[in-house]
Amino acid sequence: MENGLEKWRFRGNEELSVASATTIRSTVMKLFENLDKDDPRPTVPLGEGDPSAFPCFRAPTVAEDAIVDAVRSAMYNGYSPAVGILPARGAVADYLSRDLPYVLSPDDIYITIGCIQAIEVTLTVLARPGANILIPRPFYPTYEAYAASKHLEVRHFDLNPEKGWEVDLETVEAIANENTVAIVIINPGNPSGSVYTNQHLKKIAETARKLGILVVADEVYHHLTFGSNPFVPMGAFGSIVPVITLGSISKRWIVPGWRLGWLVTSDPNGILRKLGVVECITGCLNIASQPPTFIQGAVPHILEKTGEDFFSKVIDMLREAAYICYDRIKEIPCITCPNKPEGSMSVMVKLNLSLLEDINDDMDFCLKLAKEESVIILPGVTVGMKNWLRITFAIDPSALEDGFGRIKAFCKRHAKKQL
Repeated sequence: MENGLEKWRFRGNEELSVASATTIRSTVMKLFENLDKDDPRPTVPLGEGDPSAFPCFRAPTVAEDAIVDAVRSAMYNGYSPAVGILPARGAVADYLSRDLPYVLSPDDIYITIGCIQAIEVTLTVLARPGANILIPRPFYPTYEAYAASKHLEVRHFDLNPEKGWEVDLETVEAIANENTVAIVIINPGNPSGSVYTNQHLKKIAETARKLGILVVADEVYHHLTFGSNPFVPMGAFGSIVPVITLGSISKRWIVPGWRLGWLVTSDPNGILRKLGVVECITGCLNIASQPPTFIQGAVPHILEKTGEDFFSKVIDMLREAAYICYDRIKEIPCITCPNKPEGSMSVMVKLNLSLLEDINDDMDFCLKLAKEESVIILPGVTVGMKNWLRITFAIDPSALEDGFGRIKAFCKRHAKKQL
């Protein structure tokens, strides 16, 4: 090793460096670095699910006022308990119980720094030596990154784009073994835009019970549905299989920067407690940071007082944007969308490279699109689907139209010449 570095015994964690290099954030940063700084047009961000930058997606006034009131009350300037303050836990329990056939207790709720920390805590708790976890493909890459950092083996099962991105349950049974501890289900789907039916979720629960594993239900996009299928929480099947539900106020309230989430044990039979999982969750949070106390203090008012008119407005905007996205994709020959999105804020589309010249793969497509048109789209390889694209549609409709106009021009310019 050069410069006498061989005497030093420490090194960076190479596994963590590799895992973090494939996250959505790192990929989007790479695409932004490829923008043409001389392009006078505004960048159209179709790569990240953060609509808060657009005035039409403004957080409700009642939520903003709740934050101000919590700060000015001087009641929330101290440390929070590791699991979260009791009023916040009780409010989340009441809020989530509205959709369940049983009532959650505050003891079932753990307040976290957004859904990201809930993911980290869950995987930390499950990562015993030799264990593996089943993760869908396409996936949310944060699961991959944290699993790698915890030395938790990941096994992928495919979602079927021709059947509304449903779980291939035969594959799930085939890849599970005696070391499998859990299956991750993301519903409404990120990145697919799918919303699972009650019947499909029940089949997933029954399969997990058969395998003796728990279900980790990522429901950060809970209730953000605008198709034919209503949102059904996985916790509704907690009497069939233990469920750990992960969620937050980030998406439904359009406040991803507030970093307030939750980890919930939906387990009326008490299996998680009997097997020591609940104790491990508490232990993990005892050595972690907590969300700002004043935001926790505002949560009861936010959950109880936000009106249905706000939620309806958000759903209407997402529906309009999703349908614009779906219709504009039809106008571009080299990309196809297998399903109209029914929920969340993104959709997966298939890239047909045979119709394009000088485009090597999905990453090359996205890098050149950023350079030439100042449009950011996430390459599918980041979510486990090479030569697919993830398009986020939760932006102002006029910006979305502008973005698709540029994508169409880009694809036309790079189209393979007809002989």
